[in-house]
Parts: sequence; C-alpha cells; structure tokens
Amino acid sequence: MKFTKMHGLGNNYIYVNLFEETLNHEELTDLAVRVSNVNTGIGSDGMILIGPSPRADFSMRIFNNDGSEAGNCGNGLRCVAKYVFDRGLTQKREFTIDTKGGGVVSATVSLNDATGQVALVTIDMGEPGLCKKDLPMHGDADSITVLEPFTAAGHELKLTAVSTGNPHAVFFVEDVEQVPVAEIGPVIEHDPRFPERVNVEFNQVVSPTEMIFRVWERGSGITQACGTGACASVVAGVLTGHLTRGVPVRVHLLGGDLQIEWAKNGRIYMTGPAEFICAGEFYR
Repeated sequence: MKFTKMHGLGNNYIYVNLFEETLNHEELTDLAVRVSNVNTGIGSDGMILIGPSPRADFSMRIFNNDGSEAGNCGNGLRCVAKYVFDRGLTQKREFTIDTKGGGVVSATVSLNDATGQVALVTIDMGEPGLCKKDLPMHGDADSITVLEPFTAAGHELKLTAVSTGNPHAVFFVEDVEQVPVAEIGPVIEHDPRFPERVNVEFNQVVSPTEMIFRVWERGSGITQACGTGACASVVAGVLTGHLTRGVPVRVHLLGGDLQIEWAKNGRIYMTGPAEFICAGEFYR
C-alpha cells in the first residue's frame, strides 16, 4: 500500500489515496492501528483516507490510532486540501471535501509564490453544534452546556460542550501549563455523560484575540494539535464571554498556531498550514 505521511502543526496522519489504492473495508480498523504503531508500523496519530464522493469533490475518512473512526479533523482537512492540489487531483483553488461528522466543507488554498504549492489552507468548518444531542451528551437533548460544574480526577472544572463534527468538552483555566492533561484527559474522555466519548480541551485566554490551547484527543491521547478542538474552543470562548463573535483569534497549539473565527454568519473559519513529511510503501 502506497502512503504519504503529512502533518498539520504536528498532528500527523498516514494518508492513503483511494483513487489509486483499493482497501478492504473490513481491514480499516486493524490497518489504522498497525500503520500508527511507532514501533512496528509507520507511527502516527492515525490514518486518513482520501477518495471520491457523490456530493463533493473529495471525501475524507479519519481513523484514530486506536482504530476508532472520527467524524472530522481540522488538521486532516488542511492536509487533504494540500495533497489533492499539490498532487494534481484538482486545479481549483476552492473545492469541497465530504466528511463523516462535519458534512461537506469548503477548502480554499493559498499558494507559495515561489513554488506554486499550497502554503496555507482555509477551511469553512460550518456551524457548530451546541445542543447535547449534537455531541451527543446525556441530558436534555435540546439544551446547551455552558460553564456547567464538572469534577474530574478530583479537579473542579466548568464544562462548555461544543460539536464541530467531533464532540468536545472545553474548559478554561488560569494557567494551561499547570493542567495535568495526561491525568484528567482520559477520565473526561470516558465520562459516562458522553456515550461516544469526547475530546478534551484546556484553554488559557491571553487576550480577546489570543488563546493557549492543550488537548487530549479521543482515541489518540495528547497530540500536538487538534483543528476541530481549536474551533470548538473559540466557539466556547464566545459563549462564555472570553472572546468576541466575528473577531479572528490566534490559537497557540503545541505544534504551532491556527487562526480561528466564529463569524457572524454562524460559520467557523480555520486557517493554518499543512506539510508533507514522507511517502513510501507499507507492506500490509
């Protein structure tokens, strides 16, 4: 199987081009686990499949490194956009990508003048889901969760819940560096209030246009970046009064920065880089 390894701010996946490769549906979970293994595979946060779609220019499927399938991936979307443009699968600067959890999203690529290759990608992530049923989360299906008291591993927190194609439990803290993410993250991920588990974000607001972000990703653990989580965190920041709707926010992730805006039209726009790492063959 031919593969390409790419990363968006250090959030790295193994990408497989289904326009060229044929995979058995039954083997996808096991294959994702095997290619992600750092010791016996390639090593990654998971596997992403790029293929055709009946309702968009391309489709994307995401598998975490534990084999579970995710609904969306902001960093993965940017990498898919760079892949299909730089590899000549499209010549359009704006095109659509079909995702399992986020529906059809629009990608716009900005090129490096010197190389003609993609330097930055802006993704229209669509509108966030704010109700418990959107995550899903147990409780009143049509209610929203903003600054709800939440105890995890002995820590008293306040939960704001947002869906951006993936479910997110967002928390705001005074000093994100003091948060024991590896201890609290898995406890919240598996909290029974979230029947499909949940991604966990901790944020420190620096100013109305700047935020420091850390994440525990459902199915992957601590990662360098999470695009859907950064989007959910900006939405949560607006809901809690930390940020302003319609104002771009620079989010500092471990792997680098993203610019996120929850626009007044209700849609979330994410802009950031994507990079190739290597390409090769995996003997499955």
